[in-house]
Amino acid sequence: MNVLDKLERYIDEVPRQLMALSEDQLTEHLPEKWSRKQILGHLIDSALHNLKRFTEAQFAGQLYQVQGYNQNQLVIANTYQTLPLDHLLGLWSSLNRQIVYVTKAMSLQLRNQPIRVGEVDAPTQTLACLVNDYVLHMEHHFRTLI
Repeated sequence: MNVLDKLERYIDEVPRQLMALSEDQLTEHLPEKWSRKQILGHLIDSALHNLKRFTEAQFAGQLYQVQGYNQNQLVIANTYQTLPLDHLLGLWSSLNRQIVYVTKAMSLQLRNQPIRVGEVDAPTQTLACLVNDYVLHMEHHFRTLI
């Protein structure tokens, strides 16, 4: 199964699995750890930033430098812990569905667009590698989320 097929499967399956959990299960967390709602919020932030990256890299015309973001502060600022689950799931699903559309439309040449993640002296990768890493990152968080 390719990475985009996996992402489409997650878009269909994850909301059902999370909707089966109680509000207590969704909001409970250990000190210095995120709740399930906050993890989902982090995945929303990741989708927002990566959609921007996947889109901008197509027009870079040269090496695209991936910019980081402050994950912990965004989770707090976006108040994911207090938002309704159906809102969070709708946002997460919509962003990821758009990522699928954008990445499926990419030509092979665009998928091979060089990018750099991290410091200026970090090795270059391709945009296709970044898409793959995005889904791997999501799968890592699914172990805790569901």
